[in-house]
Amino acid sequence: DSTVYALDASDGTKQWTVETGGTVRSSPAVVDGTVYVGSGDRTVYALDASDSTQQWTFESRGRVYSSPAVVDDTVYIGSNDSTVYALDASDGTTQWAVETGNIVGSSPAVVDGTVYVGSGDNTVNALDASDGTQQWTFETGHYVLSSPAVVDDTVYVGSYDSTVYALDASDGTQRWAFQTEHFVTSPPAVVDDTVYVGSSDKTVYAL
Repeated sequence: DSTVYALDASDGTKQWTVETGGTVRSSPAVVDGTVYVGSGDRTVYALDASDSTQQWTFESRGRVYSSPAVVDDTVYIGSNDSTVYALDASDGTTQWAVETGNIVGSSPAVVDGTVYVGSGDNTVNALDASDGTQQWTFETGHYVLSSPAVVDDTVYVGSYDSTVYALDASDGTQRWAFQTEHFVTSPPAVVDDTVYVGSSDKTVYAL
């Protein structure tokens, strides 16, 4: 309904709401008292977590369905304008922007100075967190809307080509791939050497 909600964690009581101009598929990130979230109205919002006061907004050229990752006072987020942005968490100014070949609905994972993110141009990208320099890309057979999970120097990510990939975090080489029966847009969760991931074939897999 184009709205961001803050609910009391103990009983679900509504504390505040903020209406945006488009569908909110982006999951909020809450860091140091600020809520960062994207919207289908092409905007990234920074809101005071206590009372919803707008601290800043950033306007992209496309809908923002990617969820933000906030690391070292920087907000990393993708947009349907085919761009990955690094924004200053304090005022929303652009630190860098990297264009891909298609929409970026994947949510970035930021680990050890590298931003890992999928793109609609069938790639997984590794970008330097400080300046956006491309470290490597890995090509899949279809869109990558899944958000990567990075554990023990391995990037786990799904693709619309019905595959879950495990990639070397340092250079993007493929360690293994698992084929499902349908699209994989779910972000993997990795716990105790097991990768848990859902697929559009109505199945949850443990690998």
